[in-house]
Amino acid sequence: MNYFSRLSLLLIFCYSISLNAQKIKPKDYDALALEYAQKSVATDLKDFLSIPNNALITGHAENNLAYLKKEFEKRGFTTELLPTVSKTAFFSSLNVAKAEQTVLFYMHFDGQPVDPTKWLQEDAYKPVLKERTADGWEEVSWNVMEEGYDDELRVFARSASDDKSPITMFLQAMDILKDRKQLPKFNVKVILDPEEEQGSKGMPDAVDKYREKLTADHMVILDGPIHDSNQPTLVFGCRGIATFELTVFGPRLPQHSGHFGNYAPNPALRLSQLLASMKSETGVTTIPGFYDGIGLTPEIRSILAAVPDDTVQIKKRVGIAETDKVGKNYQEAMQYPSLNIRGMSSGWVGDEARTIVPDKATATIDIRLVPETDGNRLVGLVKQHIEDAGYYIIEGREPTEEERMKYGKIIRFDYDADQTWKAFNTPINSPTGQWLYSTLKEAHNEEVARIRLAGGSVPIAFFVNGLGVPAILVPVVNPDNNQHSPNENLRLGHYKNGIKTALAILNSDVGNK
Repeated sequence: MNYFSRLSLLLIFCYSISLNAQKIKPKDYDALALEYAQKSVATDLKDFLSIPNNALITGHAENNLAYLKKEFEKRGFTTELLPTVSKTAFFSSLNVAKAEQTVLFYMHFDGQPVDPTKWLQEDAYKPVLKERTADGWEEVSWNVMEEGYDDELRVFARSASDDKSPITMFLQAMDILKDRKQLPKFNVKVILDPEEEQGSKGMPDAVDKYREKLTADHMVILDGPIHDSNQPTLVFGCRGIATFELTVFGPRLPQHSGHFGNYAPNPALRLSQLLASMKSETGVTTIPGFYDGIGLTPEIRSILAAVPDDTVQIKKRVGIAETDKVGKNYQEAMQYPSLNIRGMSSGWVGDEARTIVPDKATATIDIRLVPETDGNRLVGLVKQHIEDAGYYIIEGREPTEEERMKYGKIIRFDYDADQTWKAFNTPINSPTGQWLYSTLKEAHNEEVARIRLAGGSVPIAFFVNGLGVPAILVPVVNPDNNQHSPNENLRLGHYKNGIKTALAILNSDVGNK
């Protein structure tokens, strides 16, 4: 047994004797998190990850619901299944005598679909423990967990990070309290989403049907990776998203470029010119009114600038030498709505290239929304810009022969407002924000990275907005976890720290309303 392993066991032994009958204090968190992490990796975590959880496959959700019901009831929770228009969500609650406030925890138990040909193990639903070697990752026996705790080992399995391990971290933190005959200092409610990876289709229905059950003073979302700096992290909101597709029409059929080049207008060129007219060379959107309503106070700018982003490393990782000029830094860039071309197609390329004038050109576009912006309004501004450029707009169909003969510039505009997700944001200095900031800072004894808006969009924004509860994401897993991809993994050091974070929250005095 190496020195690190012996030290881990010594810490666990000493604290298990001294803490059993005492109130848990922040100085106790490290030893407790280590103890419960070590004994749960090869048991609770492994068992949970072994239950397949693709929301698209019949039976997967039901098997996970049965497991969750058993595990939460074991910790003293009352549980209930909440049928929605889509899947069945899981709800549990723990009422604490004389508690004045309630905290709702959100997590999800479904995972992305699995391509077994891309996983470097027998089965994505058969978790394996691996250590890094000079040649990559090598599998090790689960028995090593009996010898000590190595932060650098990783568990590889679907949902190892997104989002089953946060559920297990939460349950282990509850075990720490329960084993010491203690309770949280507030009422606890937990809602577990069965299909977050498929857009949380049933959550709006859940809000409508079960609003009274879900009512709370604060909402904590345990999901996502911590900041690249590995500092404890709080995310105060997420951008929303609106998507639409544009198709510019040219000749009825592709035409010979020798016969019709210089004569039949090229739809690929026209679409390129139209898209280029929407943004400057520095990436700033030129559509009038697109950034209206965005006001970053000096206080907010200061908090954004304090996030420890390594610009050099970000550029290196992405493979770019310069950035767009929306915002003074990465965090400021996330505070503005973006206009992004997701993909373009027209004609043929490569070995299939043909000497033709294409018949059409298509671009799929997304707008990342921020709390100050409305998706329908911004899409409307884009539509107006296209009209001002001289285009005749049609929706959901091909142009008729009469339209082809009448209008020189025709574009199809396809937009589904029902597929638009709003952004959500909780003020950084709100009571919820202050509570979680001080709790994490004390527990980890270091500064907390406070991210005002995450760049990505999550389908639970309408869930948060619908409840009207101040919500904050508390990410706990490693940034390089391969979530949504083959070989998803969880670093054991982050698993241990995640238990510590969950314990600190459950053991803290929530701020005043």
